[in-house]
Amino acid sequence: MGSAISELPAHRTPLADAAETGLKIVVVGGFGVGKTTLVRSVSEIRPLNTEEVMTEAGVGIDETSGVAAKSTTTVAFDFGRISLNDTMVLYLFGAPGQKRFWFLWDRLFSGTLGAVVLVDTRRMDDSWYAIDRLEHHGTPFVVAVNRFDDDAAHHSLDEIRQALALPDHVPMIDCDARVRQSGKDVLITLVDHVYTLATAQEATP
Repeated sequence: MGSAISELPAHRTPLADAAETGLKIVVVGGFGVGKTTLVRSVSEIRPLNTEEVMTEAGVGIDETSGVAAKSTTTVAFDFGRISLNDTMVLYLFGAPGQKRFWFLWDRLFSGTLGAVVLVDTRRMDDSWYAIDRLEHHGTPFVVAVNRFDDDAAHHSLDEIRQALALPDHVPMIDCDARVRQSGKDVLITLVDHVYTLATAQEATP
């Protein structure tokens, strides 16, 4: 599957008539971490999103430290699509990041092949809830560290793994959510991880 993602065309393409198998992936993480950007950069269709302009209603409720320049927010979910081949399609769902919308996450996780946890090292604590819910549901996931230009600390992946208390078997990768190839590399890592887990499970007597 990984090679199928890496060979995707750069242009937006229609869904093949032969498509019959849909696989669901959810992108989760804290507010302003880049979930909408990731879905938008890798989707082969114009993504559906539910971004709205932030208003005074969120003042004192939404935590905006580190993302003060952000003016819009996802209020339901983002949706994109990637065709792996003529018959198999990945459907991407970007979950809302603010705590007041977290009640939507459990429903988004239903029927999910796996998940991507996007991490902003400037606001690492925002990743805890996503990891906790995925572990609770038993959903395979990978962690993608979205490197921001103004992140002066530049923590290593090993340091981030230790800070998040992630076990060694959970893959972690650097990414730039704005770059299509980088986003595709994240999805390849997730699909390969899910395949490895499934193979190991089948081999267990």
